[in-house]
Amino acid sequence: MPGSEFTIADRIQSGLDNLTRAERQLAHSILENYPASGLGPLSALAKDADVSGPTVLRMVQKLGFKGYPDFQAALREELRAKARNPIAKHDTWTEGAPSGHVLNRITDAVIDNIRHSLAQIEPAAFDDACALISETDRTVYIVGGRISHTIAEYLYLHMQVIRPGVIHVQSTSNTWPHYLLDLEEGDVVVIFDVRRYENNTLKLAEMAHAKGAKIILFTDQWRSPIHALSDICFSSRIVVPSAWDSAVMPMLLIETMISAVQDLCWSDTRTRMEALEDMFDQTKLFRKFT
Repeated sequence: MPGSEFTIADRIQSGLDNLTRAERQLAHSILENYPASGLGPLSALAKDADVSGPTVLRMVQKLGFKGYPDFQAALREELRAKARNPIAKHDTWTEGAPSGHVLNRITDAVIDNIRHSLAQIEPAAFDDACALISETDRTVYIVGGRISHTIAEYLYLHMQVIRPGVIHVQSTSNTWPHYLLDLEEGDVVVIFDVRRYENNTLKLAEMAHAKGAKIILFTDQWRSPIHALSDICFSSRIVVPSAWDSAVMPMLLIETMISAVQDLCWSDTRTRMEALEDMFDQTKLFRKFT
């Protein structure tokens, strides 16, 4: 069975250009309800995608599997990885922890995550996301989950300076539906949702999608269910030898996005930053050494 450096979704997306028309049709069908779409019988998957059984077999072989059972076994392992809680993940890592200092082990894993994640990200899609966020006739809503709300707030604090019309949605509060009252068609909703995906965040995405919002999703390598609703989806590898997942790759994307949107809006952003600095001076919020 192929190694676990990439998820099956990663392999499908990276190989789309090398597939036949029927195989590409099958690939999109698998990704629409990934990974559950591949857990049933081969005949059911072929029927759902409106392709033949031999097409399914050729496809899984192109992905590096000997046959459909090996393909399904890999999908089930991805599901188990998806569902692992922090305690289970810690036990898994300590059983086979490599030698060397933790600084080196974590750093090696993070660098590996960055390399593999960037290989799966289309620069054009990233540019499109930055362009959407820079358009000031669109309100931008930013929302995260129980842990990822910290990344969402980081993005919000910067975007609030860069451009007007940015809203930080408190998804863990039962008041989050209030934020959707003023959402209009074409507005942008930036969502962070990683494994142990949250029901509140999915419902928010469904309601925003129904109102015609453009959804930009930041998720992990297994992909949140919200990816089916998103206009642009960025999947980051997050696994490190720890009970907790890594936020380094999502933060790299966010910091790059902040820089790109700032450049797109620089004329107005500079004026806003000058006004903000003037207010800081008036409030004496920060010490000055000049």
